[in-house]
Amino acid sequence: MNEIELPREAREAFNRAVWKITGRVPEGKVATYGQIGAFIPLPKGVSEEDYRSYRARWVGAAMGACPEGLPWQRVINSQGKISPRQGADLQRALLEAEGVRFDSRGKIDLVRFGWSGPDASWLEANGFLPPLSDLPLFSA
Repeated sequence: MNEIELPREAREAFNRAVWKITGRVPEGKVATYGQIGAFIPLPKGVSEEDYRSYRARWVGAAMGACPEGLPWQRVINSQGKISPRQGADLQRALLEAEGVRFDSRGKIDLVRFGWSGPDASWLEANGFLPPLSDLPLFSA
């Protein structure tokens, strides 16, 4: 399967939305790429099927370009792990400094450290979607 890119005209707005949500993840908690993508409405020019398939990757791309000061370290993959890439050791150190613990396989307990997302009123006020039933909700 070929990678589908987010249309250029939608990318900037999508990235800003990702960063706005990421800025809400509290210290000592983590969110997944897919979880964050699920709060963002379908971008213009993207089919629903493609969005479901690629939103987590597009969130990852947005995190790779995030502005300074954003708690980027709090976004991990759906397996509860840090994605292998440059900066992974720093991400782990930053999370551990916040009290997030990893098991012997490098996984984070998403029930204990997972963030359930912004409250519904904040999501609605900011033009985002409520959590989808196909994604796990983590502890508050």
